[in-house]
Amino acid sequence: AVAHKYPAQEELTTVLAIDVQVGRTGKLTPVAKLAPVFVGGVTVTNATLHNEDEARRKDVRVGDTVIVRRAGDVIPEVVSVILEKRQTGSGIFTMPNICPVCASPAVRDEDEADYRCTGGLYCGAQRKQAFLHFAQRRAVEVDGLGEKLIDQLVDAGLIRTLPDLYKLGLTALVQLDRMADKSALNVLKALQDSKETSLPRFIYGLGIRHVGEEVARILSSQLGSLQAILDADWSTMLQDKASAQKANARARTKGEPLTPVPLEGIGPEIALSIQAFAAEIHNREVIARLLAAGVMPEASMQPGNSSSSDSRGEPDHLSVPVRAGALAGLTIVVTGTLPGMGRAQAEDLIRQQGGTVSGSVSRRTHFVLAGDNAGSKLDKAGELGVPVIDLDQLLRMIPQP
Repeated sequence: AVAHKYPAQEELTTVLAIDVQVGRTGKLTPVAKLAPVFVGGVTVTNATLHNEDEARRKDVRVGDTVIVRRAGDVIPEVVSVILEKRQTGSGIFTMPNICPVCASPAVRDEDEADYRCTGGLYCGAQRKQAFLHFAQRRAVEVDGLGEKLIDQLVDAGLIRTLPDLYKLGLTALVQLDRMADKSALNVLKALQDSKETSLPRFIYGLGIRHVGEEVARILSSQLGSLQAILDADWSTMLQDKASAQKANARARTKGEPLTPVPLEGIGPEIALSIQAFAAEIHNREVIARLLAAGVMPEASMQPGNSSSSDSRGEPDHLSVPVRAGALAGLTIVVTGTLPGMGRAQAEDLIRQQGGTVSGSVSRRTHFVLAGDNAGSKLDKAGELGVPVIDLDQLLRMIPQP
């Protein structure tokens, strides 16, 4: 069979303005506002310019006559500019250094093309995503607070920032769709229960860019308090980490014992992200209001605490402390189904012995702990020459009591 695809229809129109939109994750995207033009069966008035580099490459300016098409017959895009029709005095487009929604600083990482708003907990464009992330099971866990309910609460203006969740009352909730008295009371109880949470859950729930569950656990166990994380001197700590890594490299060649590496798994990119988040005054205000509302993130996560349960008596895999042990200095990736042990339990065991659990395989990975149906991580280990071990081999690496 042979199929013929007709070329995309292209039309001319004028760029009336270039606006910057903010996505739910804080990404800033330049969008060309066009004089309405009929292309591919629809009237097009907007076309994404993707990022600053793309806008500069095409050199799209306000007032330009441009060729527009629908990429894949779906997404409107600017193909090129008709330079012969350019007006004199038109200015080159530059991305703003502040968020157009909340006026927080907008930053661009060196190795990325996108600008991002740093006002994650404050920015209105990121509001719904922030609530969903904060309420999820692996964060502070507010049972019953799902996407549809959050949509209603935000759209009704009942919540604007995270602390507003703890001001909700029965009267406001029962007025929403599909919320009877019992459902509303369950949500209020879940909100009350969520006030007692571990520090790693709370840090993860804040939605700091690049800070996942494992990074939240490392921060909590090694820095010990929320204030210490917010006020950390990242430059000094990263230097200390580099010194420890060099010392361990020398120790390995001599067969000497290794020492735990501080902040293992946290590099400059993550540190800069945390630093930018903490430097934004709006984020600190939101955190202060959460604490004033009764949220107690340090209640079940103190430095050196060996408990692996949260304040509700449930297993909390984010609260396992780092200790010196048989796996100190080793980075291990767990993949597949392990016989007789859950992956979360295996990860806790590794952490308890001083090891670091990573979610991806790299040249810095020391071992891949693989079970059945390991998948792509096992393939990646083979490509990079990373040793693969099974559960029995891992257990033999750990001294038995």
